Amino acid sequence: MTTPPPRAPASRAAAGAAARESASARPMPLHDMPGHLIRRLHQHGIALYGMHAAGLDLTPVQYAALHAIGAWPGSDQSTIGRAIACDKATVGTVLDRLEGKGLVERVADAADRRTWRLRATPAGLDVLAQLEPRIAAVQRDLLAPLSGAEARELTALLTKLVRALPGSGEPR
Repeated sequence: MTTPPPRAPASRAAAGAAARESASARPMPLHDMPGHLIRRLHQHGIALYGMHAAGLDLTPVQYAALHAIGAWPGSDQSTIGRAIACDKATVGTVLDRLEGKGLVERVADAADRRTWRLRATPAGLDVLAQLEPRIAAVQRDLLAPLSGAEARELTALLTKLVRALPGSGEPR
């Protein structure tokens, strides 16, 4: 039985290339992954919302729907669903809850009785008025570590990413 010849030592260039290839094959550290960072920031934003909106009994999605209805009174359920990025079933449930709380009303469309138009009730407009400064505080707290320019840049970049998503966009 013959013994294989000893391996020739790898050149420094080859060893460096192998190390780089091995390093690039390793997964990105979790705390450097944009998706992970966005999830963590979302968790923090939800916690801030809960702190600032305490006592108003409105979830972030319910707030988004009420805000959209306040911004676009007379919109239909599909339009509001697209505006807040909710599927048909979810937005229906959200609107049922808002209607149950007396914050939103559905009014039959005069031209198409199958379509319901949405509008905030006086109570809904009052809740929106109470929430607006609280929501501004959430945004301020969320972006507090950034300079004004950085906050604007982050918002612009997030907007660019969201607008690139399928089916994104605001009504009208």
